[in-house]
Amino acid sequence: MEQKLIKNVMLLSGDEALARGAYEEGLVVAASYPGTPASEILEYLSKFEEVDAQWSINEKVAFEVALSASKHVGLNVAMDPLMTSAYTGVGAGFIIVTADDPGIHSSQNEQDNRLIAEVAKIPLLEPSSPSEAKLFVKEAFKISEAFDTPVIIRLTTRIAHTKENVEIGERKEVAQKEFKVDIPKYVMVPKNAYKRRLEIEKRLVRLKEYSENSSLNRIEINDKKIGFITSGVSYLYVKEMYPEASFLKIGFSFPFPEANAIEFFRKVKKVFVIEELEPFLERRLKELGIKFKAKHSSYRIGELRPEYIPNIVNGGEKKEEASITRKPVLCPGCPHRSVFWVLKKIKAVVTGDIGCYTLGALPPLGALHTCLCMGAGITFFEGMKKALHKNVAGVIGDSTFVHTGIPGLINLAYNNTKGLIIILDNSTTAMTGNQPHPATGVTIKGESTKKLILEDICYSCGVDNVDVINPHNVKELEECIKKRINENALSVIIARAVCRLNEKKKDSPPVYKKEDCKRCYLCLSIDCPALTKTKDGLININSELCTGCNLCIETCCFKALTTS
Repeated sequence: MEQKLIKNVMLLSGDEALARGAYEEGLVVAASYPGTPASEILEYLSKFEEVDAQWSINEKVAFEVALSASKHVGLNVAMDPLMTSAYTGVGAGFIIVTADDPGIHSSQNEQDNRLIAEVAKIPLLEPSSPSEAKLFVKEAFKISEAFDTPVIIRLTTRIAHTKENVEIGERKEVAQKEFKVDIPKYVMVPKNAYKRRLEIEKRLVRLKEYSENSSLNRIEINDKKIGFITSGVSYLYVKEMYPEASFLKIGFSFPFPEANAIEFFRKVKKVFVIEELEPFLERRLKELGIKFKAKHSSYRIGELRPEYIPNIVNGGEKKEEASITRKPVLCPGCPHRSVFWVLKKIKAVVTGDIGCYTLGALPPLGALHTCLCMGAGITFFEGMKKALHKNVAGVIGDSTFVHTGIPGLINLAYNNTKGLIIILDNSTTAMTGNQPHPATGVTIKGESTKKLILEDICYSCGVDNVDVINPHNVKELEECIKKRINENALSVIIARAVCRLNEKKKDSPPVYKKEDCKRCYLCLSIDCPALTKTKDGLININSELCTGCNLCIETCCFKALTTS
């Protein structure tokens, strides 16, 4: 949907508003790796000719290319350069955007990256809305350049994806800065690093004073009987439930604005600290020796909601609620489904990875047995193979293979490990919105570029056999997997078929002959949304959903599902 500009106001999400603010501030280079809930930041920036925007192969590379990374688990990947960048400082404005995911809507864990700011000794800003995201990123650039430091902006899912009318400004033209050779500053050997470590502590003292005078922190005195210290989206939740209360809204969270907190406590009789996930603000206040009320530890898990706030104020514990949600499932016609069906059929132990194909772990497929982090589909395979010796396969997506799978494959070859890795190649980064990657040959701006050939990479890593198979050819796929899985060689099968979200072509759905159906329901074991059981026990084919992949025909032993 095209966004309309009305009197210099646009309806923008938090991601888009932050990106717009960075653009207006004169951002030149932006790099990231796709990851919900932050993917839209780079996608928005890619629309501007003035910004050199790139999808990097992983977050560490993105950080080192443009000193910018997104999504909370992505910041984990970038920890190596992140920690040292605080020592070296920056040559120009350097903003790190982390989009945390309270409630684990799309991530493999739930973590609070405010803690990383403290460990890395990097200033932290927390906007509470899209309009603040735009304002805060502009302030972050000023802080970064004034204090020669990276600055972390922490979004959460609700801020990243909520939309708000945001005032739009013109782009600022920033003079290009020259790189000045300064070996003691930029070459982090121990002797230099120690001296830079001393500079960090001096910088934190100055940053603390700046935070205490920053307009990003705001005291709102209303009813002095009750007050809240809060940050991020939690501020809006508390404001909704207690609009007449007093507030210390913290936007500059680290270094913590102690003077603001002390002033607030002098003015308000009873103070509560409300924040999502970890007790980050609580710990700062405890260090000051101030008495306050905080949430029960049970509220450290999951998202906060406005309706939770009164219970927190009353000292209550969090009650787990029954979740009624649609079961996540691979799309109809997904090329990954046949791979998992075959692996289940041959009773293989399958080490998995991060991607939409992780859904292969869910019943009734249940054919993916481990999933830890990106790249572990290959490295876990090596350990499993050495322990179990046979019938083990590792699966990984094409984008994830480029992200962190290649080192693991090299390690397999180097350590003379035999067995089978399957690259599920649907020619996109499907889970996060079908972004391109190096093996697609297209950049984020839609420009043609050098295409990474996965077959060549596999051979270069030391693989003995590489088979490229269309997974919709189920019989060929099954024969190849059976041949390679316990062979005395290191083999890779590239199961290549375009993601159904990008493939517009649909074939005719199967014909269901109910007179031949034995009601064994083996066809339902492939977990296809287009197939359901009717009240009278027959099979229903939803022709609107069905793509005609015909995997269900392969499963039917009684020819009740056929092509004609």
